Amino acid sequence: MFGLGWPEVVIILGVAVLIFGPKRLPEIGGAIAKALRGAKEEIQNKGEDDNHSA
Repeated sequence: MFGLGWPEVVIILGVAVLIFGPKRLPEIGGAIAKALRGAKEEIQNKGEDDNHSA
């Protein structure tokens, strides 16, 4: 995952909990997941559009 090992991921999550607090993390995670899902759909739609226009 982006060249990070599990120890680095745990440290990043720990820092995120300290910065945002445990109550906000699910909101932030949901927003990030929604953005990634939308980006993935756009990339897939772009590929489908390219195939149909050729």
